[in-house]
Amino acid sequence: MKVVILAGGKGTRLSEETQSIPKPMIEIGGKPILWHIMKTYSNYGFNEFVICLGYHGYMVKEYFSHYFLHMSDVTMDLAKNSMSIHTTASEPWRVTMVDTGQETMTGGRLKKVEKYIGNNPFMMTYGDGIGNIDIPALVKFHQEHKTMATVTAVQPLGRFGSLDIGGEDKVSSFLEKPKGDNTWINAGYFVLQPEVFKYIEGDSILWEKEPVEKLAQEGQLAAYRHNGFWRPMDTLRDKNELERLWRSDQAPWKVWK
Repeated sequence: MKVVILAGGKGTRLSEETQSIPKPMIEIGGKPILWHIMKTYSNYGFNEFVICLGYHGYMVKEYFSHYFLHMSDVTMDLAKNSMSIHTTASEPWRVTMVDTGQETMTGGRLKKVEKYIGNNPFMMTYGDGIGNIDIPALVKFHQEHKTMATVTAVQPLGRFGSLDIGGEDKVSSFLEKPKGDNTWINAGYFVLQPEVFKYIEGDSILWEKEPVEKLAQEGQLAAYRHNGFWRPMDTLRDKNELERLWRSDQAPWKVWK
């Protein structure tokens, strides 16, 4: 089962980092967040990726074109212009990178990689959100519900602390980061049947609007509830928090060894 990653957006809310690089290439712990997402899937044996490029997409191509070299011990004989590879920590990934346009919307980007997917079910997610999603459990859930699409749903943490104030103005409980108002939001990590492509009409289509809304209306969208860790990287604050978790060796999304 192939994994499609939408990695073409400009990330305007993270402009401090995205002036010169695409958002999925922003580093957490010295590796692009795109790498972290791929490592999650790879941990469960999903190693074939289709990456939808757009803004500064050439940087993603350059990263993977040199990846094997960067992850290997090498000896370079400059006089002979030769190179010997000794050991490598490179992953067994097969990565197809597709230029889907600078201004193409999420649905349009997905439509442009249809020919690389074929007629098999596939997965799709965004290039800026990470979590400890149980991918095999997600796929099994999708297969059992027999819908055209399954979305991973999460309850985001509240931005501010919550106080429960009782009698005599005394705080009876204090919760630093409570869950939101019991709403579930789209965390990406979709499992999709190839039939979903017929719901996308062109480059200007947002996947999260007409296609997903129509699938829901037709009873063809299931929700896999994920109660574990998930965070988007929308702002510099988000990026710094993910970096802090990684450097303190407390990154919940690091499911690989």
